[in-house]
Amino acid sequence: MRFVDITGVPDFECYEFKPKNNDYCLLIPILNEKGRILPELQRAVASGVADICDIIIIDGGSTDGCCEDNLFEYGVNTLLIKTGEGKQGAQLRCGFFYAEMRNYTGYITIDGNNKDSIEDVGQFITKLEEGYDFIQGSRYMKGGSHNNTPLGRQIGVRLIHVPTISKAGKYKFSDTTNGFRGYSSRYIAHKELKIYRDVFSGYELLAYLSVRAGQLGLRVTELPVERSYPKKGKTPTKISPIKGGLNLLKILRNTVKGKYNPVTEER
Repeated sequence: MRFVDITGVPDFECYEFKPKNNDYCLLIPILNEKGRILPELQRAVASGVADICDIIIIDGGSTDGCCEDNLFEYGVNTLLIKTGEGKQGAQLRCGFFYAEMRNYTGYITIDGNNKDSIEDVGQFITKLEEGYDFIQGSRYMKGGSHNNTPLGRQIGVRLIHVPTISKAGKYKFSDTTNGFRGYSSRYIAHKELKIYRDVFSGYELLAYLSVRAGQLGLRVTELPVERSYPKKGKTPTKISPIKGGLNLLKILRNTVKGKYNPVTEER
């Protein structure tokens, strides 16, 4: 099945291995994660995650063969392959659009590089069922943990990103760049959010979603999670140290100035 020419949603292909089975879904954006996504999915199956939410993989155009395995054997419900323009934000727009089509009650997102404690998905579902609209996973709050996090990243997140997003989002966060999150369907469909816009191509959408829930008066909270980087070898990330870091600062500035807010954009 192909989805094309939908306003604000990149073109994508859809491969449904199973029908909708749960009220919640887990959206996993990936790009060239061979050797990492399957171990993560195996952990999800072993911990029962695949039984409590539908796992939806959103591939951004991988060339390393990471989507050539029989993903349905690893608990995957649906595979979406983005064929249109854009990076992570574009992938998430595909995922949210598809999830809204299926009428899920809430959505959890997690990176597909096997760094995060996917076993904690159930905690996010619990918070969504309690009525929260945005749940941020935090490695830094009490009960959370992190291993081998690059020092530069820790400094940037805790001294710059966290206080800036916290002030703009009207909630005292302890972690703001972690992609392990929960969203209510009410939040994503909010008339003053409007995520289906091409401005959300890369990491803009993550920053925007972090601040907008609090600004709209919705219920926000954090949950402790674990994030582990490998002790040796290349750090599994799509953010380059210099160019990527500068881009994140630009996105942060635009976010707190409200440049992604729909009202501001229309002026």
